[in-house]
Amino acid sequence: MTKEFQDEEAELLAQRRLNRRQAFSFATKAGLGAAALASGAAGLLAKTDLALAQASGASAGLPRRPYKFHFVCHVTLDQFFTPCIYGIQDACAAFGTTYQWTGSQKNVVSEMVSAMQTAIAQKADGIAVCLVDPKAFDAATDMAAAAGIPVIAFNADVPAGSPNKRLSYVGQPLYTAGYNVAMKWLKLLPKSAHVMLTIGVPGSLNTQPRLDGYIQAIKDFGNGVTYDVVNSGPDPQTEISRVESYYLSHQNVAGLFGTGGSDTYACGFVSNKYGLAKKGGIVAGFDLFPQTLTYIKGEDVTFTTDQQAYLQGFLPVQQMFLYKVSGGLVGPANSDTSQAYVTKDNVDNYLGQTRFEGRTNAEPT
Repeated sequence: MTKEFQDEEAELLAQRRLNRRQAFSFATKAGLGAAALASGAAGLLAKTDLALAQASGASAGLPRRPYKFHFVCHVTLDQFFTPCIYGIQDACAAFGTTYQWTGSQKNVVSEMVSAMQTAIAQKADGIAVCLVDPKAFDAATDMAAAAGIPVIAFNADVPAGSPNKRLSYVGQPLYTAGYNVAMKWLKLLPKSAHVMLTIGVPGSLNTQPRLDGYIQAIKDFGNGVTYDVVNSGPDPQTEISRVESYYLSHQNVAGLFGTGGSDTYACGFVSNKYGLAKKGGIVAGFDLFPQTLTYIKGEDVTFTTDQQAYLQGFLPVQQMFLYKVSGGLVGPANSDTSQAYVTKDNVDNYLGQTRFEGRTNAEPT
């Protein structure tokens, strides 16, 4: 860009920089009323503001605020949420906020509702909650809304049409995820195969929609696949025991398919122990338990599904912060945290020591 062109551009910009005081002064001298300003001078102001915004070129950045956000989880010790917590921590560090991680260790909804009520009583600046029950959280969410506390669902959400007043959902579209995952493994099965589907807590809204998606995909695919559903339980040891028991009495099963992180791990454990995948069976499911990734590397699990737990922590903090700092002008928005598949072809990318997958607490350099 030549100096002459720069000088000309600067002169034109200076001519456009009519500020608000000058504009209103001009309108007064010209005898223009509010209506005229709305139809004419207001347009000039808008163009002036745009020119000033474009010309400023820099910002001091968002202010840091000591907001405290409560995260209410259904399985607080589940290793799936390790990268989620790292996402929360990183977002808090960026915005100057703090957080409390609370809820239930074993998906006890009443404990989660109590944790929400405690957050409201403590005047939390925002609440993020795994809405694993279609109705149980409605009253607490109403209380939070009445107190001016934004509520965001993460990881699990209420069904469409629910009266729940949460402002947004951050996570996978769970039914669609289940349906798409099933369509992926159905293509790998022989006609009229028999498979096992597992769910840790039947009815829980973080996994039941996936199971429903599995079943609908089997019906739609139409190749004669039959299935049993196993209630695998809420913890890894119970899940391993129940999946193994099922397998030992159904050794003709052609596939084991989990709907959550720990039951997918259990399916991989049984496949590894008895050589199911090496005999041609298909094993797949959800989430990035380190053991599951190791089983993919060893070809005992065919694939798993990445729902980006890190983002399920980071984005709620970001959304609640912006809602608070803008006085509600920047509203939370539904965020699909993606649906990527981990196979033997890309598993090495996930096996590295990365904070984003919860395999180290070290920040990236």
